[in-house]
Amino acid sequence: MAKLKTHKGLLKRVRITAGGKVKFKRAFSSHLRSHKSGDKIRQLRSKRLVKAGDLGRLRNMLHCPLTAGDRGTQTSR
Repeated sequence: MAKLKTHKGLLKRVRITAGGKVKFKRAFSSHLRSHKSGDKIRQLRSKRLVKAGDLGRLRNMLHCPLTAGDRGTQTSR
């Protein structure tokens, strides 16, 4: 059986942290910024962590174990 390949387009757009969380850049922040407020532009500048609902799709594309980025979905020990 052939090796599973990671989705290179997604791999260039996300960063996987040491804990297995996925960080990505927010949309709508690169151009047409004149009508956006300063608060909105500062919010868009920050990176985001992937929510639990998107993890299954990303696991299938990247072929690696991932965890959710938001605190509400982590299991307590």
